[in-house]
Amino acid sequence: MGASLHDIVSLLGGGALLYLGAEWLVRGAAGFALSLGISQLTVGLTVVAFGTSAPELVVSVQAAVEGRGAMALGNVLGSNIANLGLILGLAALVKPARVDGALRRRELPMLVASTLALPLVLARDTVPPAAGAGLVLVGVLYTAWMAYTARSKREVAEAREAAAETAAATEGAGAPQPRSRTWLALTALVGFGLLLLGSHLFVGGATAIARALGMSEWLVGMTLVAVGTSLPELATSLVAARRGHSDIAVGNAIGSNIFNVLLCLGAASALGRVSVPRASVAADLTALVALTLLGALFLRTERTMQRWEGAVLFAAYGAYMVWRIAAGG
Repeated sequence: MGASLHDIVSLLGGGALLYLGAEWLVRGAAGFALSLGISQLTVGLTVVAFGTSAPELVVSVQAAVEGRGAMALGNVLGSNIANLGLILGLAALVKPARVDGALRRRELPMLVASTLALPLVLARDTVPPAAGAGLVLVGVLYTAWMAYTARSKREVAEAREAAAETAAATEGAGAPQPRSRTWLALTALVGFGLLLLGSHLFVGGATAIARALGMSEWLVGMTLVAVGTSLPELATSLVAARRGHSDIAVGNAIGSNIFNVLLCLGAASALGRVSVPRASVAADLTALVALTLLGALFLRTERTMQRWEGAVLFAAYGAYMVWRIAAGG
């Protein structure tokens, strides 16, 4: 029995609401924070970064609470693979990206550490709620430390650039550009509401389609759900690349991967149940670790990431997706 039109509409409509909701949330929350006198740097490192990862967070928690832990974990792993291969690779192909020294010293080690932590937290085929709460705590402390240590003029300038590119992406998503504090707060609330509604429709549609096509929830989470929840990062990164700021895409992809593991997986595990046999996800974990180490190799020095390196990441992502869909699971 094939997927019904209702299921397909739920999936596509939910994905569109996730994208719009994230962009509206970022626009409203960032503008509201700036109106309160919070620095551009802090907003760029926290509100914008959290906002673009909001779809992964909401969808993962929703799936875990509903007992679809495989989809929640697949969403996190699949989104991280997409961030490195699809988003970072495409951005470098559009325009070679400058690798900032602060990102190399601060974010890159955390990216590698958070990725290598995944096999450890899944050692018993499930992520205990205590481990999930621990991941969230590490994520909050890391964010606070990052905002505290980022004080150089160069980082402030880069935060302003990142905020400008994000604003351009929100305009492309039709987000209003209000000035008053009340309307900014309302925009953020509407965006969050769209995220919640989109998550409900998206997870429901994806689950129904998986059952109709004989696909596992894990495979759907690694493919359809992962790409759908990565739309805000993709939009922001491509807008930045077209405007000549591919370096922003580097920070966007790296920061999103860190938040996805620490906050999205952590919150999903603390609030719901994430349980998947590690043997069944070993190949996907290996692919993520390999792609992370490859990306870290390209980003290891303060230099410009070349187009051929972006092509390698993009080709690796394409090869992985072909294999994953062909292998099923």
